[in-house]
Amino acid sequence: MKITIDGKICEAQPGEFILEVARRNNIYIPTLCHNDALPDLASCRLCIVEVIDRGRSKIVTSCIFPISREVEVVTDSYKIRRMRKNIVMLLQARCPANKEVAELAKVFEVEQKRIKRFKLNTEENCILCGLCVKACGKLGAGAISTVNRGIYKNVSTPYDEPSPECIGCASCANVCPTNAIKVVDWNGQREIWGKKFKMVKCDLCGKYFATEDHVKYAYKRLNMAPPEKLLCNTCKKKIAAKDIKDIFETV
Repeated sequence: MKITIDGKICEAQPGEFILEVARRNNIYIPTLCHNDALPDLASCRLCIVEVIDRGRSKIVTSCIFPISREVEVVTDSYKIRRMRKNIVMLLQARCPANKEVAELAKVFEVEQKRIKRFKLNTEENCILCGLCVKACGKLGAGAISTVNRGIYKNVSTPYDEPSPECIGCASCANVCPTNAIKVVDWNGQREIWGKKFKMVKCDLCGKYFATEDHVKYAYKRLNMAPPEKLLCNTCKKKIAAKDIKDIFETV
């Protein structure tokens, strides 16, 4: 199936999302909440595009809009740029001091005098995209969730207390697009969501790479006993690369 994106003819599979096709063809569509490992959120709305189908135009969210027939897609029309500008303006009103949002505000030329109309909280960095909650849920921990409603909505642990379900894996922080979740690793300890964890070292390079709770949880999910020697991902890759090299050298 062929679709046209910004005048470029692109191959697409039925059911494939517009954002996937655009990225495969090096066509830029801005996103904040999209993550390939955690798709289908569509909460930031920055990836909106204009779809022209049978002479009619409609605005859709490209990360969750499946292609079912040949259509024309416009990613950077005046209407789309104006809508994205308003979205970024509201994001910056929520997170006025955030670096990632500020960079988008420059790209879309958001007037700062419009931002100052709002009641600003310079400590806020969370755009409520939900990636962190989804990552924690997918992992099976379920230590955090969105709480409250309306302007009081935020991401937190139960009762804002250290969660007994949290394993300190920092998956939530790793997927956060605005670095809103703070992780402090120091002297063999990690602190996140108000909870402290003891970390383990890689038995090869000596680098701290995970919390004890994370390691226990991972091997429990795999129904396996932890190995005698724990290795970080970097060392695992080095060993795997060496093994592959040795195999080819012996062939």
